[in-house]
Amino acid sequence: MASLQAEKLVESQSLRQVKKEPAKPSGSTPKAPSSKSAPKKTQKRSQPKQKVWKEVVEIVLGCMDLDLALRTKRPISTLETSNKVKIEKWDRSNRMCLMIMKRSILEAFWGSISEGQSAKKFLEEIEQYFAKNEKAETSNLLAKLISMKYKGKGNIWEYIMEMSNLASKLKSLKLELGEDLLVHLVLISLPAHFGQFKVSYNTQKDKWSLNELISHCVQEEERLQHY
Repeated sequence: MASLQAEKLVESQSLRQVKKEPAKPSGSTPKAPSSKSAPKKTQKRSQPKQKVWKEVVEIVLGCMDLDLALRTKRPISTLETSNKVKIEKWDRSNRMCLMIMKRSILEAFWGSISEGQSAKKFLEEIEQYFAKNEKAETSNLLAKLISMKYKGKGNIWEYIMEMSNLASKLKSLKLELGEDLLVHLVLISLPAHFGQFKVSYNTQKDKWSLNELISHCVQEEERLQHY
């Protein structure tokens, strides 16, 4: 019963969990706040799923008193002491940890678990796999961000928020892009008919925050549509 409860708790925060993206506003172009009153948006620092999963695994197994195999080495018998009870307790902990972790990850990882493998070793292998996977994801997200181009159709507010979302994902992968850099990336990605708008920004002394950029871009797009 205890192991079943642990499996359910871990599975609720497992690597299978799919993070839902916030719904995009529909209909007409939403009016962005003015540059003077626009509040600075606070973005939560999200953690990679693997890190969240590992923390949940360690907390749940610890609360269920099943984490002995993760904290200590397997006892050995000596001529003076058999350690039979300690060995049986450790083996049970190792078996339960492996079973619960296996149940809470994608089936693609099941082949990583070999007979006789310790739970601690398996946890290390999962970490190594995701370390490699995160590098590839970082490269893909960065490539997508710097190659984005606004086509001049649709909603510029949504377009800039999409770029901001990619920057937030990179931040969670320990690659933080400053707001100034993101502002420049957005401006570079705008089409030719925003040329005068970009020149105006580059010649002024003050820098814009991302919220200010969104406000000015929405106003400029509305101006161009009625030009």
